[in-house]
Amino acid sequence: MSDIIRGFQPVFDARSKLLILGSFPSVKSRAVSFYYGNRQNRFWKTLSDFFGEKIGDTAEEKQRFVLSHRIALWDIVTECEIDGSSDASIRNYRIADLKEVLDHAKVECIFLNGKKALEIFVRVYGDIAVPFRLLPSTSPANPRFSESAWFDALSQFFGSDV
Repeated sequence: MSDIIRGFQPVFDARSKLLILGSFPSVKSRAVSFYYGNRQNRFWKTLSDFFGEKIGDTAEEKQRFVLSHRIALWDIVTECEIDGSSDASIRNYRIADLKEVLDHAKVECIFLNGKKALEIFVRVYGDIAVPFRLLPSTSPANPRFSESAWFDALSQFFGSDV
């Protein structure tokens, strides 16, 4: 039997207006104790390219970056049993209490980073009043990643605020 592994606390502040939810941190993310820690994951490069800004390598620099752009980060699964980094193996999980973010930030939209995040999200939050949108997983395991889908979604959300 596997042990329960805990994910990360949400990153947000009162100014956060976009919540990006992943499924659960990968082994490499857990090793560096911050979101999207696998250097092959396209998440940070995509945000960097979209906003036209370099993002530092440290968790603190990445946190400052997302908060400066009014982005909150969290995972829909806060703890679970998992084999390696495989979303398909997530079991015995606890779902994030989104009120923790939604009660303290002015979140206008939720982006779900991949199908597993969406699948788990809709089980509990399918009727949430906040609009949500599925985007292709930025994981290096996803051969169908589309940077243009992320750019389109970010452009629609941020408009001329970029």
